[in-house]
Amino acid sequence: MDSKENKILHSTTVVGLIKDGKAVIGSDGQVTFGTTVLKHTAKKIRKLYNGTVLTGFAGGTADAFALLQRFEEKLDATRGQLYRSVIEFAKDWRTDRYLRRLEAMMIVMNKEKLFVLTGNGDVVEPDDNLAAIGSGGPYALAAARALVETTNLDAKTIVETSLKIASQICIYTNSEFTIEEL
Repeated sequence: MDSKENKILHSTTVVGLIKDGKAVIGSDGQVTFGTTVLKHTAKKIRKLYNGTVLTGFAGGTADAFALLQRFEEKLDATRGQLYRSVIEFAKDWRTDRYLRRLEAMMIVMNKEKLFVLTGNGDVVEPDDNLAAIGSGGPYALAAARALVETTNLDAKTIVETSLKIASQICIYTNSEFTIEEL
């Protein structure tokens, strides 16, 4: 395992969930540099391809924007076919020398499918239509899973509540949330 695989992204929290025909993704707004908070209200969530695809990113901001642009190009080239876009994008990310050096992760989703993409070329489609990334991701994921299994809350409320819980535990996650829904 190389050092990049072992590296924990101290960056943010992004949570995505598909439930009852709704796709919801949310993130906090904190941007840090080392132990300094640079910004509280960053927007790490985007609607793409005429508002039919949601994406959120964790990691280096410049790296994430470069990846977001490349992913959007794949979406356009495949006319919004999410699965094809994800596979083509992951191939590029893994094989392109420039892209391979970028340190970020992404969640991309539409109303039917949700994927986690990494710089190792991973394309993960979670079994339960639920994913979280970033340093607060494990906390948000655990909270969201508990809420999905034990409540009848809607997807947006689950995402918001799981972000709130992560923000109370992870120092790289704040309570300035951006949430988008399809």
